[in-house]
Amino acid sequence: MLCWFPPVPVSAQADAPVTLTLRGDETPETVRKLVDALAAGGRRVEIRVLGAEAAVPAPAKPASAAPAVPPPAVPAPADSRIEELWDHFVDGFDHGNAAIPHVVDLPTDWWRGWAANRNGATGPSAGLRILAGVAIALAGALLFRLATAGWFARRMRPTGPELTARLVASAYGLLQDFACIALALALARLTRVFWLPDADLAMSTFRTAANGAAIGAAYIAVGRFLLSPGAPDRRLLPLPRAERHFAILTIYAVVTPIVVTSALLIQDVAINRQALAGLVAITSLAVTLFKVWWFFDARHDLTTLILRYEPVPGPGLRLLALGAPWFYIASAIAIWMVGRAAPMMSGGGRFVEAASLTQIIIVLAPVLAVGVTGLIACRQAMRAAIAPPSPMAQAAGSALRAAAGGLIWVGGLYVMARLWASFLLGVSSAQFAEFTRQAAGLAILVFLGWVAIVFLRAFFDAYTPRRGTSGPIDEDAAVEESVPSRLATVMPVLRGVVLAAVFGLTGLVVLSRIGVDIGPLLAGFGILGLAISFGSQALVRDIVSGFFFMLEDAFRVGEYVDTGRLKGTVEKISLRSMQMRHQSGQIHTVPFGQIQSLTNASRDWATVKFNIRLDHSADIELARKTIKKVGLALLEDPEYGPNFIAQLKMQGVADITDIAIVIRLKFTSKPAYASSLQREALKRVYRALNEAKVPFASNAVTVRGGEGAPASGAAAITALPPPSPLAPAAG
Repeated sequence: MLCWFPPVPVSAQADAPVTLTLRGDETPETVRKLVDALAAGGRRVEIRVLGAEAAVPAPAKPASAAPAVPPPAVPAPADSRIEELWDHFVDGFDHGNAAIPHVVDLPTDWWRGWAANRNGATGPSAGLRILAGVAIALAGALLFRLATAGWFARRMRPTGPELTARLVASAYGLLQDFACIALALALARLTRVFWLPDADLAMSTFRTAANGAAIGAAYIAVGRFLLSPGAPDRRLLPLPRAERHFAILTIYAVVTPIVVTSALLIQDVAINRQALAGLVAITSLAVTLFKVWWFFDARHDLTTLILRYEPVPGPGLRLLALGAPWFYIASAIAIWMVGRAAPMMSGGGRFVEAASLTQIIIVLAPVLAVGVTGLIACRQAMRAAIAPPSPMAQAAGSALRAAAGGLIWVGGLYVMARLWASFLLGVSSAQFAEFTRQAAGLAILVFLGWVAIVFLRAFFDAYTPRRGTSGPIDEDAAVEESVPSRLATVMPVLRGVVLAAVFGLTGLVVLSRIGVDIGPLLAGFGILGLAISFGSQALVRDIVSGFFFMLEDAFRVGEYVDTGRLKGTVEKISLRSMQMRHQSGQIHTVPFGQIQSLTNASRDWATVKFNIRLDHSADIELARKTIKKVGLALLEDPEYGPNFIAQLKMQGVADITDIAIVIRLKFTSKPAYASSLQREALKRVYRALNEAKVPFASNAVTVRGGEGAPASGAAAITALPPPSPLAPAAG
């Protein structure tokens, strides 16, 4: 809450001094004319120079006396504008504190002004007319709300959880609230025209109170639009403890208009301006303390809200989230300080307006930026649900969101720069226009560089392969065909190089724009590059080797490779090395310069050959037909069939040993499914051969004698009686 009332001396006291505030660059003739005009009637004139430590008193003189020659204009000291503002704040703070005891005179001044009302001189009193007007305005708004409650209630139910549905539902609620406010204002205006036609204190009270109530109601309506108390399903701003913050906002929206309205009305009737200054000092401090407490209480909620949309926030975003509540606290204190310094400044009302607009900007800019980017993201998500976007479309969408949010931020910062630059920098109008053009050009360059960086980062991220689970790999789980293309493998390597180049180029252009000579910087970077290339030959060898590996498309992320000493699935490729994960879970980091040869086991197709051992008595032709049937069944299986390139079949007899006939089976499949298909094929072949009565080889040894010996031997063994436990052991 900011109110500014120029410090006017008490007119009832003839000997009260008049303060003349000078910038320090006025001509003596101008100062002489000002002193002559103010010293009329024998008043004492005090000359205050901006930035000066003390006022220069001018001697009082009668009106008929000769014009007194004022002292020469004192040049403004070389203090900075911030120090000058601090001096004005100290003076204004002391002035307000000294005026607080005079607040007790305000009731007397108010009733004196109220007694002079022309409205209500006949008929109902002015107070009754004001109360009747308020009742009519509130009744009209309430009747409208009751009459349209059903229609708005049906449209305020969101049709889904997405942001667009919640926005439409909340917009109907906002429309209903503003319609009620507009109707109440219209009825209040009609009542004022008919019942309070004369321009007196009663009419001013009713008009100012109606405008203040409308502003407070607008605050509450915007709070209902964003926080939706009692209806979290249509809440647009997912602020933690939203109900509590809406209650605090309601208190602020009720108290602040009352305070401002009271100060504006008392300004018209206060005889002693010291009393008005004391009232403003008390109320502005109270409102500022309330805002500081509110921001401090909401510090964790604001941090949570900022970090809500990033699953893994970076250090910059975390720093922003932690600093945002303290920035709002500091801004509230700074705005209060400007309000205290304004009465002591030349043109202080302009700075009060600048502070008020700054307060609105720093609150609305983040809300608008989040709302606009969220709406764009919601629309893009709806389109992505219908058809997956291409990497270029994803990057364009990210750049559009960044541009929309960036325009809001840049616009807000530009408005605040326009408001404060002329004061803080102390430049003339021509210099300020030149500064504005330079700042606008610099802001455009930074904005375009930021949008380009966001676009490139999203474009590269769209090609970055998604990592699987970080835990142990389940070999029986379904394998995703996620081996990226050659472009998708190269893109992450180029990501850092391109982004660093864009960052560096943008920085050099910005430095050149602000007048920095970038020639020595470029020469220094060149020398640094040469030093690095000569001093780190191993690093250069790794980078060059990696470049040729990428050029030859030797491997990609997600492929299984063998470097001779190490093997595993490629998970990450950087500028100088690659990371492979072994089947056991270990991660191997291998510099490109150390790879002498590389075997890729995941490219295009894989042929798997394995052996089974059959008994010598097995029917080989029956085994071949049985295995062929198993291969056809696997091809027809909806789970395994699509992964075969060539069906399972028996290749032939691979070997004949003393105890077995070794036959070889083979099939061709997609590389990622070779192991799982081999396990399934072995299981089905074993079951099918058993069902076909094709015997497998055994490691049991059969001892054969002469013809018929095994049978007679067995009969002889069967005919022998069991040994008696009492018989003596054979020696």
